[in-house]
Amino acid sequence: MMSGVGKYTHIDDQKVSGSVPAVQDPGHVAVQFTDSNLQTFPPSVAQGKISGGSRPPRDADDTFSKPISGSDEPQQGGWFRTFTVAAYKPYFDVDTTDVLERIKDSLFPFRGSFTEKTANNPDLYGPFWICTTLIFVAASIGTFVTYIAHKLQKKEWNYDINLVTWSAGVFYGYVLLVPLALYVILKYFSAPSGLVQLFCLYGYSLFVFIPALCLSIIPVEIFRWVIAGVAGFMSATFVALNLRAHIMTAGERWFLIVAGIFLLQLALSVVLKLYLFTVTV
Repeated sequence: MMSGVGKYTHIDDQKVSGSVPAVQDPGHVAVQFTDSNLQTFPPSVAQGKISGGSRPPRDADDTFSKPISGSDEPQQGGWFRTFTVAAYKPYFDVDTTDVLERIKDSLFPFRGSFTEKTANNPDLYGPFWICTTLIFVAASIGTFVTYIAHKLQKKEWNYDINLVTWSAGVFYGYVLLVPLALYVILKYFSAPSGLVQLFCLYGYSLFVFIPALCLSIIPVEIFRWVIAGVAGFMSATFVALNLRAHIMTAGERWFLIVAGIFLLQLALSVVLKLYLFTVTV
């Protein structure tokens, strides 16, 4: 029995210690993959100027309801998109050249071509900073003028913090509420206009009041009335002429709507004159 076991052990050792046949190298193997059906990411064509985002929707009557095509962010339908950052991102996709060009158009109100130039790309960047600048300019210049007037008459002067809050309420409130009300009115008369386009138009229309406020430093009451009147007339003409061609489709009452827009803008300049352009000691 012992010899048998040794025999088998010897045979197994020969099998193990024997040479193993070498596997031949097949050489370079080219592996081909089938074409993928996935879309290329990120998109090769940028649609925006700065961020590569999409342009604002062109539908004048449904500004926020349609999703922005080409956006990398998840889409939400309906009015829920109004509460997302992605809904407002395209309206801040402008550069310095665009903003300066639109400011220049607002200073030449008789052209009436502002709405045509901004039809495909209305922005909220310019209106926001114009209103913000107006608030600080009005507060700083109003404070400076009242301080000088009190010192010249040797009277005690106290800083009025209400000047800042009042200016913010007037400018922000006017740019938000008036275009919103006009949007509803135009929709009622079957002449709908883009809500963001109205915000853009009214925001740039207030730029002329920035140099007007700076000139109000001159302590001449008649001159201040003239400055306020000229600024109000330019702002009112700018808004009225840019909306006239569109509002004419509302029927026979288009003239009343345009006249109301013009007079409301003049009323704003009167309010600014009585509160910001007037110094009382």
